[in-house]
Amino acid sequence: MRLTLSLVILLAGVIGSGFIAAKETPPDALLVLSKNDQTLAIVDPASLQVIARIPVGHDPHEVIASADGGTAYVSNYGSGAYNTLAVVDLVAQKASAPIDLGALRGPHGLAFVGGKTWFTAEAAKAIGRYDPASQKVDWILGTGQNRTHMIYVSSDMARIVTTNVSSGTVSIIEKAGSQGGPPPSAPGGSAGDWNETVVRVGSGSEGFDVSRDGREIWVANAGDGTVSIIDLASKQVTETLAADVKSANRLKFTPDGKSALISMLRGPDVTVIDYASHKTVKRIAVGHGAAGMVMQPDGARAFVSCSPDDYVAVIDLRSLEVVGHIDVGPNPDGITWVTRR
Repeated sequence: MRLTLSLVILLAGVIGSGFIAAKETPPDALLVLSKNDQTLAIVDPASLQVIARIPVGHDPHEVIASADGGTAYVSNYGSGAYNTLAVVDLVAQKASAPIDLGALRGPHGLAFVGGKTWFTAEAAKAIGRYDPASQKVDWILGTGQNRTHMIYVSSDMARIVTTNVSSGTVSIIEKAGSQGGPPPSAPGGSAGDWNETVVRVGSGSEGFDVSRDGREIWVANAGDGTVSIIDLASKQVTETLAADVKSANRLKFTPDGKSALISMLRGPDVTVIDYASHKTVKRIAVGHGAAGMVMQPDGARAFVSCSPDDYVAVIDLRSLEVVGHIDVGPNPDGITWVTRR
């Protein structure tokens, strides 16, 4: 009887201490950063519950996952104060050794293409590429633009697009004399040169996406509250939409390519624009401001980090309504979807 009572007391103490049995990272997961807690939350998208929180260092802003879903990379930004990428083992759910980027300070935007992590280095006015196999930054290219912030890399690695916030421009960087193939393995390598076309858009150009057919770049301009549409063939702005999206932070196309969603740092809504008509079709109330955004690959939902409200809003992409909230820690921002293979 005494043994049984002691066991009950022990179990009560463990439960009361907040202990939760560890859960495996699901095959599909949502990764969300809390800037205040300096953690990466692994969220089960089926239950909308956080199953693990892992420390990721100072001022985490953006997160991306490897193609196999085993590793996450997080940019430690600090407006140029920091120069590291945090690394998280998503299977073991623990932090690995961070990547020291040396003089490439202010890493922000991230992409994982061709087995490598591509990043912007805002304070260095550059983009770089980290090779996990060699554990080295194996390629660097300067943009010459102020606050090179977000990045897109095509699947053939022959085209790179960045937004340059303070310059109000977009850089379209393409491998010279090539319609595809990998870039040179090292800066200044003999495999070829790169050509950069700088396109003037609007003030505060930051969030952007490439259309699903690969023909256009849509750029949200935080200062102007406009959306610039760039034709990739001519590399010129063909239209500027008066979208009323001042303080715009991210712009993402839905997986079917039919709509663009825009989050605003100091706006209560997520704006939905129809791709074909270029008309605003809805403003979805999400809170007091929104930052990071990601689409569920099957097109069912969008997840938006509402930084001032300390939650992630879950949007049903069919009804265009908020259908849930996720508590991932204070001041959520960078967010991505990961699938383990």
